[in-house]
Amino acid sequence: AERITFVLKFIPMPATNKQSLDFERPLLDLEKQLDVLMQSSTNSDMDFTDEIKAIEKKIEQTKRQVYSDLSPWQKVQLSRHPNRPYSPDLIKRIFSGFEELHGDRLFKDDNALIGGPASLDDQRVMVIAQQKGRNTEENLKRNFGCPNPEGYRKALRLMKMADRFGLPIISLIDTPGAYPGIGAEERHVAEAIAVNLREMAGFEVPIIALVIGEGGSGGALGVAVADRVLILENAYYSVISPEGCAAILWKDRAFAANAAEALKLDAKELLNLGIVDKILPEPAGGAHRDWDVTAQTIKATILVELQELSKVQSGKFAQLRYEKFRKMGKFTA
Repeated sequence: AERITFVLKFIPMPATNKQSLDFERPLLDLEKQLDVLMQSSTNSDMDFTDEIKAIEKKIEQTKRQVYSDLSPWQKVQLSRHPNRPYSPDLIKRIFSGFEELHGDRLFKDDNALIGGPASLDDQRVMVIAQQKGRNTEENLKRNFGCPNPEGYRKALRLMKMADRFGLPIISLIDTPGAYPGIGAEERHVAEAIAVNLREMAGFEVPIIALVIGEGGSGGALGVAVADRVLILENAYYSVISPEGCAAILWKDRAFAANAAEALKLDAKELLNLGIVDKILPEPAGGAHRDWDVTAQTIKATILVELQELSKVQSGKFAQLRYEKFRKMGKFTA
């Protein structure tokens, strides 16, 4: 087998307030104790080495306890963690020379979906990515990561460009779903997604889709008809969000945890059903705890998959993609 080497750019994570989910609270309390103890050790002449080692050991044990057996709903919560790396955070660490291109040439630019050419080591690729915001201002600009029709039409414009110039397409998925507002319906969001599904099925360049956080409904699928569908360990991919499913079936969003269980939307279930091809492991505690390690895992996997796809005979991608999607799922008589 050929050896694959690559250089990963290490970029400092921005300073963020430590935020935690309910089931992470014991771990956060221990980490706060460790911070206080280390600060005390720095500001005094006292030696707290033994105490620090004891807490560090306890933190590792607690990590294993907290994250070893997460429920589907807890994984959904992790996929939405406020400190989880978003598409631009990963693009900066994985690719070089990313040049964002704007607009769908029909209506306007959609900030919930970004894309453009970039370099993956020495190979040129086209990157398509869904983008959320970290605060109110960013979320309003990015429409909370919910693309409008023009977002999908922009993605299609860039993917057609990639197909014309023979560039592999890398799609990073992180959306609760396409925007369901009146304006989106007036501009035919369902038609925009449907056209993407049809066109992506026929492109004769390698396509790799990776669910990095939320993979909600047609909003995710509109940029995910790919030769390889990958998913991070604590991401989810589903026909509907757990809250939306609960509102329909139980008439109450409070049943979201029940819906998450029934939907089989977590990575292991998706792999078992053949919906995804590979699960990418996250750092202990989740991707939000180490963006650089997460990016390193993603980059290494994409390089391996591109190398495998480079062996596909020219003109065969559409046929193989068709066969792949026909085999998805398990059926009973």
